[in-house]
Amino acid sequence: MKRRDFIKTPLIVAGATMLGKVGMVSGLSGVAHAADIAFTPQTNEGTHMEHTLPPLPYAQDALAPHISQETIEYHYGKHHNTYVVNLNNLIKGTEFEAMSLEDIILKAPAGGIYNNAAQVWNHTFFWNGMKPNGGGAPSGPLAKAITEKWGSFEEFQKAFQAAAAGNFGSGWTWLVKKADGSVDIVNTGAAGNPITSGDKPLLCVDVWEHAYYIDYRNQRVKFLEAFANNLINWDFAGGNFTG
Repeated sequence: MKRRDFIKTPLIVAGATMLGKVGMVSGLSGVAHAADIAFTPQTNEGTHMEHTLPPLPYAQDALAPHISQETIEYHYGKHHNTYVVNLNNLIKGTEFEAMSLEDIILKAPAGGIYNNAAQVWNHTFFWNGMKPNGGGAPSGPLAKAITEKWGSFEEFQKAFQAAAAGNFGSGWTWLVKKADGSVDIVNTGAAGNPITSGDKPLLCVDVWEHAYYIDYRNQRVKFLEAFANNLINWDFAGGNFTG
């Protein structure tokens, strides 16, 4: 989406229930903390569902210099918020009006409702998968699963970076948990979300150009290096793996 296409609406920062059964942000207000997020399902069926933009789990300048406040203001404050506004407008009077984001993603056909619902979900998950002074390596069961799959954490890092760098065009790169308990790397295009294939997202990186262009121009690889070395919230990913 180009900047001239942004819908200039005020930020909606009311508490929200955004992520369904995976990494759900529930009833947050102000600045949330990703490590405190509850991983519990939504119960919105049968009621009108007004989706809102959840607060970030950190201040808008907290990820600098790796992601600048300016990038957050555009990416979160305009792009993410626009998906929320679009979704609410599109679902009015439809069968999706009372559904959670996760249910919309699983049930909506390809098109505007699915795209906007998935992009709201994906972005909320992305923000919570980062933290100031992040990076490093996972521990516990997730670390074991990564080593079993790739042989070492270092080999996983290489594979994840290569997948994200090679994800053509706009999309997302995910670390997921498969139905058999193993982990894998999945690329999706545009608004793709791995829950539609039965995978459980653990972590993701946004490779749409608006995620990094202000800070890195067209140097996606440098953005990915900063993400891996300084921003990943492995506590969040580990909680998703065991939750």
